Amino acid sequence: MEQQRLNPAIVYVLAILGLLCCCFGGLGILLAGPAFLIAQSGLKKASLNPENYDLTSVKAMNTAKIVALVILIINVVYLIMTIYRIYTVGWDEIMQQSQEIMEQFQQN
Repeated sequence: MEQQRLNPAIVYVLAILGLLCCCFGGLGILLAGPAFLIAQSGLKKASLNPENYDLTSVKAMNTAKIVALVILIINVVYLIMTIYRIYTVGWDEIMQQSQEIMEQFQQN
C-alpha cells in the first residue's frame, strides 16, 4: 500500500500572501486563517491513521502549520493595532495623515 502524502504548498502560499496582506490593516487574517485550518485538518487526518501517511510530508505540514500560525498572530496583532488607532485617532485624521505623506512623497 502506497503511503499518502500531505501537500503543504497551499498552506505556504496562503500564509505568505497573508503576510503580505498584513500591511492592509491585518486583512491577511483572511488568508492566514484558512492556511492554518487546512494544515490543522491535514495533520488531524494523518494523526488518525499515521501508518497511511509519509512521515516526511507530515513534518513538512507541521512546519507549514507553524508558519501559518505565526503569520496569523502577526495579522491579529496588526488588526488590533489598526482598530485601536482608528478608535483613538479617528478615521478622518488617519486619512489626512496619509494624504500629507503622499503629497510629501510626490514632491520629492
